[in-house]
Amino acid sequence: MLEDINLKIRRSRTVALVGESGSGKSTLARVVTGLLPPFQGRIIFEGQELPPALKSRDRENLRQMQMIYQMPDTALNPRQRVRRILGRPLSFYFGMKGKERENRILELLDMIELSGRYIERYPGELSGGEKQRICIARALAAKPDLIICDEVTSALDQLVAEEILKLLQNLQNELHVSYLFITHDLATVKAIADEIVVMLQGRIVEQGEKEEILTPPHHEYTDLLLSSVPEMDPDWLDNLLAERGSSPAPPELYLAD
Repeated sequence: MLEDINLKIRRSRTVALVGESGSGKSTLARVVTGLLPPFQGRIIFEGQELPPALKSRDRENLRQMQMIYQMPDTALNPRQRVRRILGRPLSFYFGMKGKERENRILELLDMIELSGRYIERYPGELSGGEKQRICIARALAAKPDLIICDEVTSALDQLVAEEILKLLQNLQNELHVSYLFITHDLATVKAIADEIVVMLQGRIVEQGEKEEILTPPHHEYTDLLLSSVPEMDPDWLDNLLAERGSSPAPPELYLAD
């Protein structure tokens, strides 16, 4: 259950929504998108109140607000080629067809740093990072003003996740799109957020500019979140060897008969 939520997302800004599992992050995203209509309260977009339920929103409302999901494997239809996956929103929102749609699909692939060769591929022929790029391109196809990113890097390894974050940042700089970035990863928050909203048990306990939230003193719950993030000491090996007074042993390889 959500209570006393007051949240503003400005153009070209990234608001990171953080908190432990069950804090209400995903519930808030569902309310914003209309998947879970609120019992009370209003959602104002570009100065106008949106219908609370998704089915009551018109095509323009749907176009303006897109979502990228956590698991690209389940977000993409495995039986559809990339051409159809990216072509459907172009036809639905803009009535594109034929050569115009084909050219726009190629533009979208270029925007996510994939070549035109990917247009004929199925999701099963893509890596995890490539699938998430296609999900990003599908969202961009609608030319939205707001994209809700729901744990979009949590299913990816660290290097691929960093590439996706860099891509999202570059797209924001170019297109001036806003992001509501749902995550539990504070390293991701530090990398991409302009503002941070901390949630606990369905309430916002702290919110503000990233530098403000990450600078002590913190709300006790924010402090708990920050203190729970392990940090790697880059000199850990040298310190360990100094304590032992020895050099690293050469690697050994054992082969079983």
